[in-house]
Amino acid sequence: MPRSALDRARDLWAGLAGVPVTFPANGDVKVVVSPGSSLCPPGWTGVVALGGAILATVPDAALAEPVRSALPDPGDTGLARIPELLPVLDVLGPATLAYLDAGDFVPAPATAEVDRLPADHPAIRALLESVPEEEADESGLEEITSAAYAVRDGGDILAAAGFRPWLDTAAHVSVLTASRCRGRGLARLAASAAVADALTLGLLPQWRARPEPSRRVARALGFLEHGAQISIRL
Repeated sequence: MPRSALDRARDLWAGLAGVPVTFPANGDVKVVVSPGSSLCPPGWTGVVALGGAILATVPDAALAEPVRSALPDPGDTGLARIPELLPVLDVLGPATLAYLDAGDFVPAPATAEVDRLPADHPAIRALLESVPEEEADESGLEEITSAAYAVRDGGDILAAAGFRPWLDTAAHVSVLTASRCRGRGLARLAASAAVADALTLGLLPQWRARPEPSRRVARALGFLEHGAQISIRL
């Protein structure tokens, strides 16, 4: 029987913890010491909530109990209050984590042609440079290793998407639309092509997002929000 997207996502994040660990069962919380964790930047604390369970990594054993005390009930995927309960220097997130089973995929209607370009194509670089640096970083488009799936108007790229494999399991999807072209469904169109390619490769499409417009695109494609992730520097 094929494993669900949630099960695969839990295995993915457990694999990123940097130490031998399994994702806790529903209703459970697990905090592990892992200076080399990939749940967060080096030296930070990483917290992932998925489907009613929470896995956290801390860089030092002295932080394990304070972090455990600050974690919400496992059924609560809202992680925004954690920084309020700890001596925090910096925070990344929280962001929702959405995943897609192949049978739930809703391809975007083919309202325009989507071109397959190299990820380092000059027009992709031009798109990234056309938006504020914060938006470019949030999109993650600069980090894709797949092809770039682009909706173009002549030489200009209106929207582009792609993905980066994580542990040969997930396809972390990134998408960016030119500022002047938003609200026209172009992000969904570009991302749909990237997701279709990821599914063909047997990868688990992952959509990590904070802005609501990005989350709406994911939901339109059939993604289900299973949890959230946050990184904290204590």
